[in-house]
Amino acid sequence: MMRPVPQATSLRRAPVQRRSAERLARILDACAELLDEVGYDDLSTRAVAQRAGVPIGSVYRFFGNKRQMADALAQRNLERFAERVTERLKVTGDRGWGHAMDVVLDEYLDMKRTAPGFSLVDFGNQIPVGARGAEPNHRVADRLTDLLSRYLGRDADDDLRRAFLIAVETADALVHLAFRMTPEGDEKVIGELREMLRAYLARVLD
Repeated sequence: MMRPVPQATSLRRAPVQRRSAERLARILDACAELLDEVGYDDLSTRAVAQRAGVPIGSVYRFFGNKRQMADALAQRNLERFAERVTERLKVTGDRGWGHAMDVVLDEYLDMKRTAPGFSLVDFGNQIPVGARGAEPNHRVADRLTDLLSRYLGRDADDDLRRAFLIAVETADALVHLAFRMTPEGDEKVIGELREMLRAYLARVLD
């Protein structure tokens, strides 16, 4: 039986007070900005602390190294992605699984193009983040299964989890191909991806 992959956590200590949570947010914002500017290899905890305007000890209070920091950013990206999809579906209403699929893909593409650091980290696929065995695409597929099963009025059973995992793996490969071809993502490749997802998901969701 397919089980949801537990969400990993890279935090040494979870923030309790609002001030601590705001400091953590500034650290992750700085990490995202610097990833775009210098890349993962040249990212350093000291540079993140300077950009965030916090003591270096504040960074080490939450993270032991830059890999844990990048993983926390990937987890935050997934949370924001799920929030954006949920909000869009609330606004547009029940228009079927095809519309839901378009919303999921459109929100991912928009984050890929505009969210700081997302092109390098996304949900953890681009750099070696996360605990061993905690596959990022499993995180995404399980989150989408739980989110969309309610929207579709279906049980989050093994068949649905498997279908979404295959869809996520396919989308991941072809979106990265599209962005290797052009900086904003090749529209023809993205169009082919939409057609592939529709054809595959129709077998499970119709």
